Amino acid sequence: MSIVKRNNLFFPALMNDFLRPDWFGGTENWNVAAPAVNIKDNADGYELELAVPGGKKEDFKVEVENDILIISSEITSENNEEKDNYTRKEFSFTSFKRAFTLPETVDGSKIDAKYEAGVLRVSLPKKEEALPEPKRLISIG
Repeated sequence: MSIVKRNNLFFPALMNDFLRPDWFGGTENWNVAAPAVNIKDNADGYELELAVPGGKKEDFKVEVENDILIISSEITSENNEEKDNYTRKEFSFTSFKRAFTLPETVDGSKIDAKYEAGVLRVSLPKKEEALPEPKRLISIG
């Protein structure tokens, strides 16, 4: 089983997830606000990397609910500039939400996230029973 991207924004995207053999999902051109995601499958677990430059670790929320990993962010800022008789206010609102169905092999209680140099890294360790067994030498009798 693999990590599956879930996107509940539009019905066509839902159909694309079912009809496409790419279980990790792809890039949809209409969803430009969502950051790109790299998914690595290691022997110990999975690692997700999201490219989100310019943020702070407090800007992100990572949660697991019913075996669904949800990564989201909402940043609101207000820029106020006054010169002579001119006043300009600009509001900025940036948000995204990405959801992934976790495979049964992931230990949801040990998920960890770090934000460094514009990349949010989420490590998803595998359960002990899902880890590959080490090689074993069998003696010939």
